[in-house]
Amino acid sequence: MSSTARPPLDPGVARAFDELDDIVVSITADDVPRLRRNAAPATEAELTAHGAFVRTLHTVGVGSSAVPVVVSVPVEACRPVPVLLHLHGGGLVSGDADSEMPALIALADRVGCAVVSVEYRLAPEHPYPAALEDAMAALRWVRGPEAPVALDRERIVVTGVSAGAGLAAALALYSRDHGGPRPLGLLLQAPMLDHRSSSPSAKQMAGHGSWDRAANKVAWAAYLGDDDRDAPVSPYASAALAADLSDLPPVFIDVGSAETFRDECVAFADAIWRAGGDAELHVWPGGTHAFDLMAPWLPISRDARRARRAWLRRILRRA
Repeated sequence: MSSTARPPLDPGVARAFDELDDIVVSITADDVPRLRRNAAPATEAELTAHGAFVRTLHTVGVGSSAVPVVVSVPVEACRPVPVLLHLHGGGLVSGDADSEMPALIALADRVGCAVVSVEYRLAPEHPYPAALEDAMAALRWVRGPEAPVALDRERIVVTGVSAGAGLAAALALYSRDHGGPRPLGLLLQAPMLDHRSSSPSAKQMAGHGSWDRAANKVAWAAYLGDDDRDAPVSPYASAALAADLSDLPPVFIDVGSAETFRDECVAFADAIWRAGGDAELHVWPGGTHAFDLMAPWLPISRDARRARRAWLRRILRRA
């Protein structure tokens, strides 16, 4: 393979790259504060689907601290509704509970779900396992008696985007191995699964697309910390390292063909199948990392959202 050969971009994605000026390709550790500052807040209308959802803020105890969670429930809910427990993207170093909320609320509105979005602690200030502990505490909270009665604690689908999707995969593994609640399913959008950043797609897309292997290495270094660089990395941090992917709930994975995470996502789905599990994988031709959030108006983005909705409806019907 030529060192410069890369999959072609979807024409609409290519135009978006030419027109948008806030696409993150490579970063250094010094860029993390800028990433946090540059996040554009959503409007109240976007966060509530123009009043179709009611938002409340809660805190969940995690040891001596607490993690904020944003709960959004359909205004017209007349009985407990299924829950999308969401873990946001941002490379584990940026983002907050509202980072992908407009798209998430739109999905919840279409399929009749509530949303619980977790504002987990960020690296490098809070390295592994802080984010995992926060996600686990939120999952236990949704299943417990303190969560709002409008939430159906038996129908929880854990969702995530990018770093949050990788964290969702790690959460499912940890919960399986430690007697925690079993989600109904995992909806993983372009999950960040492998700290090694050494797959063919990671090398192929270096310096190109959005979120390349240089950015990935900065994020993983922040999350894994500096205490012991020679210590083995836990699969509860980097889910691609898990030797056993059996007994997971059904998993949906989608990823672009022209992005860093392509091959680790394909390998993760393949490992689930080989373990006898249930995985649905979509590799969107010409898609870059988070293409549907970057350019939601494109046909490829609409197709991706349609596939997620269809999978989610099937999972909820099974329950």
